[in-house]
Amino acid sequence: MDLPVAPPAFDATTGPRQRSRADLGADIGAGCGLVFLELIALAVIFWLWFLSGFNLDPARTVMTLICVIVFGGAATQSHQDQLCPDIPSATGCKGGDD
Repeated sequence: MDLPVAPPAFDATTGPRQRSRADLGADIGAGCGLVFLELIALAVIFWLWFLSGFNLDPARTVMTLICVIVFGGAATQSHQDQLCPDIPSATGCKGGDD
């Protein structure tokens, strides 16, 4: 049993609008450059961590980060709640008929 085969929708390799494959050298170079910059950033981070004295107790930093996130979220929500009566069309405000 032979099934029908559809022709390709557009073939850019033939015809008047023929396109050749782009040179990938710039993409490869940019990718290698980005990997190199990331490795340098990691080396700097580990060097600074080494200079800080190997502080492996993250309790103070994690506690501070959690407090900043919680109080920042509360402040943002309070600000958003104050916007709704003044500007009912603000993002996140519900209309009167909902």
